[in-house]
Amino acid sequence: MTWEEKLFRTFEKYVVQAKLKEGFGSDGLDVDDFISFSLRVQNKRKSRAGYAFENHLAEIFDQSSISYSRGVKTERNNKPDFLFPGVREYFDPMFPNTQLTMLGLKTTAKDRWRQVIPEADRISPKHLITLEPAISRNQTDEMRVQAVKLVIPKSIAPTYSAEQQKELMCLEDFVGLVKKRQ
Repeated sequence: MTWEEKLFRTFEKYVVQAKLKEGFGSDGLDVDDFISFSLRVQNKRKSRAGYAFENHLAEIFDQSSISYSRGVKTERNNKPDFLFPGVREYFDPMFPNTQLTMLGLKTTAKDRWRQVIPEADRISPKHLITLEPAISRNQTDEMRVQAVKLVIPKSIAPTYSAEQQKELMCLEDFVGLVKKRQ
């Protein structure tokens, strides 16, 4: 993720600098055109990071020989990022709920972590992976109450309190859980 981010920022710098030299609007000074361009750049950064994170996770799951469906619809047109072992099993009423797993992802959890709660009615707890270090104790407590299990890379575990770390799951353990269920 770090190298991908560096590569993207290098390319972005080239594109943005070209636009800055060109100017905005017919006179080169159009504030609305500048703001519109700036928002597009910001939105591209956010969506690219999320897609990159999702692609990296898919590669990890593929390398681990894990079956999954990605970005499929469940109830009420919700779209969890990953369903394990897949959407066919999810909609099979004979398939045990205890063998189903859902993973949502947010590069930064903030208040958006709640978006995973309605994404797969048959599955509890929901799993959410983030790259965000040091989420507050209040938020991790609320996640627990809402049956959302936080998954993080091992490298950011030390940014959480010792008490919080007891409830966290590292990505390696999540992969192990899903493999065990399959």
